[in-house]
Formats: sequence, C-alpha cells, structure tokens
Amino acid sequence: MGSRSKIDLAYIAGFLDGDGSLMLQVKKRKDGKLKKRFMCTICFYQDARHSEPFKWIRKILGIGYISRRNDGIAELRINGFKRTRDIMKNLMPFIRFKKKQAVALFQAANLLSRKKHNRLTDIELRRMAEYIVAIQKDNYATRSKKTLKELNSILGLTP
Repeated sequence: MGSRSKIDLAYIAGFLDGDGSLMLQVKKRKDGKLKKRFMCTICFYQDARHSEPFKWIRKILGIGYISRRNDGIAELRINGFKRTRDIMKNLMPFIRFKKKQAVALFQAANLLSRKKHNRLTDIELRRMAEYIVAIQKDNYATRSKKTLKELNSILGLTP
C-alpha cells in the first residue's frame, strides 16, 4: 500500500461507508476442474464528473482501476484476495456503517488468500457461502440475491 496516515484511511473508510460497496461472489467458469471461482471486490462509486478523488484514493491504497460506466458513474475497483484482505485490515477500524460486511469480507479474503479454491474443505466452503449471504444482505442490488441453500448447491455441498 502507498503512503497512508490514519486520517487518510479514515477518509477512505468514510467514502466506502457512504459511496462504496463490498462484494464477495462465486462466479461460474468454463475452464478449470471446479467450474467456479470466488471474487473479492472493494468498489467506490462517484458521479464521473466528480471522480478526481479516485486518483488520490488509488495513490494512497497503491492499487485499483478506475472505469466509467455508461450511466455516468465512475468506479474505483479493487480485486484480489490478498489486496482486499490487506486494505480491509487497514480500513476496518474506521468503518462504521458497513462493519459486518467488512468483517465478513476480511475473513473470506483471509481464508482465500491462504488456500487455493480447490483446497477448501466443505466446512470452509459453507463458511464462504455464509460470508456471501452476510455481505449481500446489506448491499443494494437490482438483481435477486442468492440464498444460502442456492450457494451451497452451486458449491457442490449437500445438506
């Protein structure tokens, strides 16, 4: 991570609390043995006309990519298990409104950064499904959210 003071981290955490999203997803794959993969994402949103702060956040965190959506919104996205884990560890003391999501994403990213997906036990896969539900529970979503039962099925876990 780049240069970071507590004030900088508190500002970034406040931005994330207000105009950000924490995501943990399981995605289908066409290649590989397992046909699925996990994704950890931290995302900041802003009207594209006012997206200049993203460059500063990116500089402080030392990672991320900025993109502009067709609806005039700019995003700063950070992906990856280790990166997400490390950033969440630094931001968590300052996060107020998304604390449960932050803890769940940190725990998931920590587990995933230590193990390969195909090495997760059934208990760990069930835990990942619980983290996904905990995070999506408080996220605004236009699409329907997956239930714990659906996630367990996707992960090949039987009741």
